[in-house]
Amino acid sequence: MSTLQISQGTFHLSATRNLTLPALQIQAGESWAFVGANASGKSSLARALAGELAAAKGEVANTFRPVRLSLEQLQKLVSEEWQRNNTDMLSPDEDDTGRTAADIIQEEVRDEARCRQLADTFGITALLNRRFKYLSTGETRKTLLCQALMARPDLLILDEPFDGLDVASRANLAQVLAQLHQQGHTVVLVLNRFDDIPDFVDRVGVLAECELTHVGGREEILAEALVAQLAHSENLQGMALPEADDASAALPPQTPRVVLRDGVVSYNDRPVLNHLDWTVQAGEHWQIVGPNGAGKSTLLSLITGDHPQGYSNDLTLFGRRRGSGETIWEIKQHIGYVSSSLHLDYRVSSSVRNVILSGYFDSIGIYQAVSDRQQKLAEQWLQRLGMLAMADTPFKSLSWGQQRLVLIARALVKHPALLILDEPLQGLDSINRQLVRRFVDVLIGEGATQLLFVSHHAEDAPQCITHRLTFVPEGDSYRYQQERL
Repeated sequence: MSTLQISQGTFHLSATRNLTLPALQIQAGESWAFVGANASGKSSLARALAGELAAAKGEVANTFRPVRLSLEQLQKLVSEEWQRNNTDMLSPDEDDTGRTAADIIQEEVRDEARCRQLADTFGITALLNRRFKYLSTGETRKTLLCQALMARPDLLILDEPFDGLDVASRANLAQVLAQLHQQGHTVVLVLNRFDDIPDFVDRVGVLAECELTHVGGREEILAEALVAQLAHSENLQGMALPEADDASAALPPQTPRVVLRDGVVSYNDRPVLNHLDWTVQAGEHWQIVGPNGAGKSTLLSLITGDHPQGYSNDLTLFGRRRGSGETIWEIKQHIGYVSSSLHLDYRVSSSVRNVILSGYFDSIGIYQAVSDRQQKLAEQWLQRLGMLAMADTPFKSLSWGQQRLVLIARALVKHPALLILDEPLQGLDSINRQLVRRFVDVLIGEGATQLLFVSHHAEDAPQCITHRLTFVPEGDSYRYQQERL
């Protein structure tokens, strides 16, 4: 019977950071969830359990055949697929050199029958012949999970498997993992949401500051973690945001923020947005919900001015018809924006402080003079984030969740007329999610900023939401349901 035993394990992560695992034993057929805050060492733990990180001290005995899957691996694979053509302007046709979902699944193990069996289990059989890079976040996640299972590993290690998946996809994945567990597979999940621990998991470990501090039964550990979260949330009461640098860009109070008439976006005659009529009036705050691949991010890209089909639509932003001579910067000055794609694009070498400061200029990096007032306000933002000591730390050296939190602060510094948050909480632990929701509600409460909020987690929506736009599947397309809450 396969086992993994670690005793007094120390794993070097950098010159100043070590992962410490005092005692851990995983038996064949067990189910585990390891939960921790941002920068707690969760991803390093996953690598250590997979045998990818050698112990500098202590004893490690591992007889499993493990496979590990992480969010970073997925982002890297998607990026590589786009680079194959060195362009994002090609359509998914015969001239495209990108690999299909079936190619990705069978990258290491060629077995068409097993590929189809796994694809059917995850509900992605219809996607097997589509180019991988054109799939939605949830679809790419399921594809990579199929790839991981092709080799029939006896230890499956999943690092943040539920992030970015809609409700139905999360339920489907949890069900599949429960089936694997019932069949005798050893399953290890590395999570930042306690709520994401599936019902079948009976063993839990908690990481804090790169040390495995608690190991035990599910109920016992969750009780301790909830107490810690409650104590922290009480410290957020009375928090105020730093001021705006310049209030001169404020819009007339009654101007509609967004007016889209009969909006249509399509690729190769396949509708992504299908005749959407939608207006965001002054004072409204919208939650946008729908399955992976429904077109939510496409709608947001029309509003931010980043989608080429914005000019072919009847779209009015902040009182000006799109294509009437306005510049992209005149649009963006009224918008704060956070998304997974922005996170991927922010690759320049920059300090944490400069990433926040770049929000004043809608740029990736700093290319103009920063005022003393902006420097002071940025320090106040860093203080709210608890990152003042990291002000001059390289942005790239932060954990994935810490990077996202800094980008959210970058979007908020202008106190924008329209704050667009596309899955902004992805990759953040529960404490930081509470912190971000508090940021948003305080900002909205000041009365100058309106919100467009996209998240697959209904509970993530801030309290200020007044309306909901839902993408409802209908045949091969979607219809749109709008409601006041």
